[in-house]
Amino acid sequence: MSDLRFDGRVAIVTGAGHGLGRSYALELTARGAKVVVNDVRDTGEDARTAAAPPMAADDVTAEIRNRGGTALADRGDISTEAGAEALVEAALDAFGRVDIVVNNAGILRDKSFKNISVSEWDAVLDVHLRGTFLVSRAAFGHLREHGYGRIVNTTSRSGLFGNFGQSNYAAAEMGVVGLTKTLAIEGTRYDITANAVAPIAYTRMTSDLLPPGTEEKLAPERVTPAVVWLAHEDCETSGEIYTVGGGRVARVFVAEGPGAVFRDAAPEDIRDSWPDINAERPYVIPRSLAEHAQEHFSRLF
Repeated sequence: MSDLRFDGRVAIVTGAGHGLGRSYALELTARGAKVVVNDVRDTGEDARTAAAPPMAADDVTAEIRNRGGTALADRGDISTEAGAEALVEAALDAFGRVDIVVNNAGILRDKSFKNISVSEWDAVLDVHLRGTFLVSRAAFGHLREHGYGRIVNTTSRSGLFGNFGQSNYAAAEMGVVGLTKTLAIEGTRYDITANAVAPIAYTRMTSDLLPPGTEEKLAPERVTPAVVWLAHEDCETSGEIYTVGGGRVARVFVAEGPGAVFRDAAPEDIRDSWPDINAERPYVIPRSLAEHAQEHFSRLF
């Protein structure tokens, strides 16, 4: 089998100054891509940033160049419209095109829901959901114009399944799932795919959340192969979510059971049919909202 190469491709990787993003950038450039390494130093409330400041975008760019690759550093704030647009413009000015967008930037502001502040809620949604939207939007027109693109977004198991103390993070990451699925639908005509990964990796951001001794097993490099594949032109999969970490890759999907059908239901009918409504027997979910409505209409009438 031939190697997966990215010669002639230009990628943007956000949050690439350390951890997962750094690993993605290194691997993409090693395989021939030109990469814009985006990272803004996190100086917020998270104490971990003071104890272990991230590797700067400039440092990762220098590392790539020392290995013979091509990269450009960008320190813009992707949670702002100006920062996201400037990031894409920097790629276009330096390399003439954009082919791949890996939205990886992230922060944590964990707090139980009773104690979370509005600023802690907004900070996480700004980086994770708003940043993913802004960078994708800034690049999408160029991808459409050239009839090609690969978007890989970052979600989380906290968003997919919930997690105590991470209401802000969970809400943002599940929002990324909805955005990813919609980008996949709108990108179909233009050979633009959009997928999401939910990484399980030992990084600066997760170092006090994962058990000690898992640094090697859950190294960012064990997530990178799946992201590189999703970013490659040979991968035509779109609109999917994958949990990746520790050498395991698995598809995560939203499922709907067969449910129960009523013509004129009273609350008592819902109560009596509750086991059927909650049944988990396999049921094929139509791809689009229109198909979904049509399917239920046909079952009812």
